[in-house]
Amino acid sequence: MVAGFRSESAIRMLSRLDDGALMRGAFLLLLALTTVFLLIDVREIATKRQLPTFDPSHPMPFLPPAGTKADPDRPTVNPASPIEDLAKPMTFNLGPGGCLLAEGTLDLGAALRFAREVEQRGEYIKTVELNSPGGSVDDALAISRLIREKRLNTKVASRALCASSCPIILSGGVERLAESDAVVGVHQLFSDSNDRPTPQEAMSAAQSATARIARHLDAMGISAGLWFHALETPPDHLYYLTAQEMADFRLTTKAAARAKKKN
Repeated sequence: MVAGFRSESAIRMLSRLDDGALMRGAFLLLLALTTVFLLIDVREIATKRQLPTFDPSHPMPFLPPAGTKADPDRPTVNPASPIEDLAKPMTFNLGPGGCLLAEGTLDLGAALRFAREVEQRGEYIKTVELNSPGGSVDDALAISRLIREKRLNTKVASRALCASSCPIILSGGVERLAESDAVVGVHQLFSDSNDRPTPQEAMSAAQSATARIARHLDAMGISAGLWFHALETPPDHLYYLTAQEMADFRLTTKAAARAKKKN
């Protein structure tokens, strides 16, 4: 009897609801389910995509052959430097003609070492030559800003590597050059921290970093299309940029100048 009474009460209550109320209820239920699934996805990203950047026991995910080439017919170019050298913390060595070679992984503190190098030898430095698989985004941004502030040029030599966050540094040059067979590529952000952030913290950090990078590239005069390729490429792959793409995105200035003359 009690069960029958409750069923009749529920039926009378539902009959008093109009179609609009039912639609609103269904919408709120779907919204709640979508939120739950989104949090689950973000939690998986936060816990699974903690890819080690500096641990030599793990292969670097952004080095060839893993990757996506903009031009499938272009032969793969392997960086000339051994992986073991690229995995070391970034060093700065001043060579002939005022060319400062920045080589290795952007570890935390690389920007401070670069600033000290510029302070000590700034009058001799004309060009910053890059050979790096990337690393700390904050250090890349700081180095790039200082390069532009000091009105220096940037360069990626033939068969040198400039990947992940390294193109952020390349963007800081007043003049920017990528020689033939330079390996330049981008991919999504990832964390090398052992911390396990909450889904909200992971999403907030990713959005904040994306905004800072996009704002910086815009200030350097780089087209937003470059960052779109990064956002679309998983962190264990690399989107290889062609010379034409780098010119179109204004990541390189000399190539862009040559392209304009042809038109």
